[in-house]
Formats: sequence, structure tokens, C-alpha cells
Amino acid sequence: MITAVSWIPKGASKAMPDAAEPPSDEKMKELIKNGTLMQSTCYLSDMDDDEMEGEIQSGEVAHAKAVAKSFGKPCSNSKAASSSSPDDDDDLVKFLKELDMDNYDEEDDELELFGSGPGDLFYPSNEMDPYLKHDTDANSDTDEDLDALTIQPTDSLIICTRIKKKLNFLEVYVCEVFEDGTHNIYLHQDIMIPKPALCTAWLDCPLKGGEKGNFVAVGSLKSPIIEIWDLDVMNEVLPCVQLGRADGHTGSVIGLAWNKEFRNIVASASADKSVKVWDVSTGKCMVTMNHHTKKVQAVAWNHYVPQVLLSGSLDRTVALKDGRDPSHSGLKWSTKAKVESLAWDPHSEHSFVVSLNDGTVKGFDIRASELSPSFTLHAHDEEVSSISYNTRAPNLLATGSGDKSVKLWDLSNNQPSWVATHNPNAGIVLSVSFSADCPFLLAVGGLEGELNVWDTLSDAAVSRRYGC
Repeated sequence: MITAVSWIPKGASKAMPDAAEPPSDEKMKELIKNGTLMQSTCYLSDMDDDEMEGEIQSGEVAHAKAVAKSFGKPCSNSKAASSSSPDDDDDLVKFLKELDMDNYDEEDDELELFGSGPGDLFYPSNEMDPYLKHDTDANSDTDEDLDALTIQPTDSLIICTRIKKKLNFLEVYVCEVFEDGTHNIYLHQDIMIPKPALCTAWLDCPLKGGEKGNFVAVGSLKSPIIEIWDLDVMNEVLPCVQLGRADGHTGSVIGLAWNKEFRNIVASASADKSVKVWDVSTGKCMVTMNHHTKKVQAVAWNHYVPQVLLSGSLDRTVALKDGRDPSHSGLKWSTKAKVESLAWDPHSEHSFVVSLNDGTVKGFDIRASELSPSFTLHAHDEEVSSISYNTRAPNLLATGSGDKSVKLWDLSNNQPSWVATHNPNAGIVLSVSFSADCPFLLAVGGLEGELNVWDTLSDAAVSRRYGC
């Protein structure tokens, strides 16, 4: 299951990612105490500092055993994780004794290492030596691995959150676009995360110094914590920032939106009926708004007036709030159905669309005095779970639905017309996202299958209308 997809701008990622550094002992103790490692190391939660330090320094084998045993079963403070059995320890001692590592460099004069004698150790040339050939192949493999890790300036990257066999992953895919218009996608890195992700928001706030960064904020099911991961680090095991441990939501984080103008600002929507605005550089909540009466599904910042925030809820309303005066009541529109997703028109300061669980998409103009929709589009037979505007072609909107299809619509003059339909074999479609750099590539994720990237220009109707 792919729950959310989004794109990383070209040039935002390091060409060669950094290698992750293991957490220090002090960091581990802090993470265990504040609950970050609760799922995997809850058996340590009742230890004092001396006991914890002893456990951390007791050896990698013991630590690995304890963590492995703690996975897959609920944590309990009243019952510590079971320790290694005497039989396990005896087996380990016997194995190490058999290796006889203390005497490993003492040669046995009677042992012929390579077979039948010294003659087998000589080869007339390096090309005939199978061991040198093996080393050459290994070097070639290493070069290929480095090439696969290297991100080219022409590569587009896709962030994807996946649930697979009850494990949760944050994945980054490379999308290579070739001169003939074709493309190829492959997995660049994956990060195991503790909870099923519901939403993501890419951001470039320089959380680790410099002018820009390459991070993604992740909201999860049954977790009030917003995790921010550094995507320029390979094999990372912990988020670099966690929002909401002290002043966060009390329910799942369902929607996230990064403010491109005020780059340290992220908005979040939650099942606790609230909307929060965060300063990711300090890790603190700046504003909490409680203007909805049911779960808030989505938030979006205006492209032209970046202080203006839109939110949509299961209470069948969409609300507009100004971050400069969050106490003001703002504006509110009735949608007549539960909100699934919403988006500002990137080509218009005053227009937005909202998708609903009854299969419709409604457009609104914030200048309209009657607060009634500019249009109502019956887009799908099931809920419209996700929508995405094309940044290059004005009025081109993609919709993904529970009816397992993706459709493109021309919203010109508030008179929507169908353009194309795509069946991505993804089951119920949960997320769609147009690329800003390759604007006619649409990433699609759903309940089934793999990440799908639709080249919308491959459709004849799209190519005729929007192709160059």
C-alpha cells in the first residue's frame, strides 16, 4: 500500500548522500527516556542512568538480541524483555572457542592453503589469475553501486510512503527521464519508520546549517508526532527533528503543508480537530486553531499570499485563516460532503478546489460574496481521495479516486471538461502528484501495486491539447 507521494525538486538533493552516523550513548539515553525508541527498547524504560549506560555498553551482540526480541510484541513496563537464555550464551561461547581467534594468525606448516602445492599459486599473467579477476569484478560492482547512489542533475526524485507486510517505509525513488521522452524509476533508498504514514511535505529549511536542506515531514496514523527526516543521509535510523512531543496534537496527523515563502513554517491537520502551525527550526508550535468540529483532513498555503491557510474537514466545511491574525474567524464554506483533499490554484490567487467523499470536486473563488461554489464536477463514482494541479498548464487538474482510476480535467472558465482517464493498477488510488520539473509526469500511489508514474503526454488527447 502506498499512502502518499510527492516530488523533490531537481537539484535539491546532494549528488552523493552522506552516510548515517550511529547515535551516541547520550543520544540513545535521551531517545529512550523521551519515548522515541519505545517500540524497540521499551524494556529499558525503567532503568536509571547507570543501568542504562551498562546496557548500552554491554556489547553489540546482547543489544542486537534484546532489540530483536522486543520487535513484534507489545511493550510492557511491568514485564521486562526476556534476557538471553543460558543455552544461548553457552552456544555463543562454544562458537567463539571453535574460531580460536587468539591464534588465528599462527600458520599450520602442514596445511596446503590452495590445493596441491606451490605450482597452483603461480599464473603467467594477471588475466589468468582468478583471484585478481574476482577483485576486478568486485571493484566493478562497487563502481556500479556508486553510480546507482549518485543523483544526476537531470534526475527527478519521488518521495513515497509505503506499508508492506505490516512494516512501514519512507522511500525515495529516482525518476530518470530520457531524451526520447521515456522514463525509468528505481528505488534510491528506503527508511523504516515506526508508524504507518498518512501524509508528507517536502521542505528545504536548512535545519543542519547552510542555505538549504533536503527534508521531508511525515505525519502518521495513531501518532501525534511529526517526524522530519534528512533525505541527504543514507540508512538513517532516526528523524533529525520531532515536532509535537510537548505541544503537539493528540490524534493522528492527517495533512501537512510546507510554506515555500516562510521556509521554516509547516502547517498540520489532525484527527484531534485542530490545525497547528510549526516553526521547524525551533521545533515549537506557534499557533493552534480549533475552528473545525471534526477531523481535519487537509491544509494548504496560498501560493501568492503565503500567510493565508486553507483547511478542510470531515465536518463538511473548508475554512480560510490568516496566520497574521489567527484569532479572526476568517471565512468558511460549506461543501455538503466530507472533505478528502484540497488545493490552491497555482495560477490564480483567489481560486481553490476541494475533493469530496461523494465523488465530486468543487471549485471556489474567495472573492465571491455568497460563498457558493464556482462549479461542481461529478468526477468519480467513489470518493475523490487526492487532487493535484499541473504547474505548467493552467486549469489542468488530476484526480485520484476510490474507483481505482485517475482522471485529468480542464477547469477553464469554471466549466470542467474531461480530458483523459488512466487505470494505474494501483487499486484504490490514495495519492496523486504532478511534478513541477517534469510537469506532465504524474506520480500515483494506491492500495495495491507499486509506485506508478504516468506520462500524461503519452495519452493522445493530452498530447493534442498540451503537447509542444
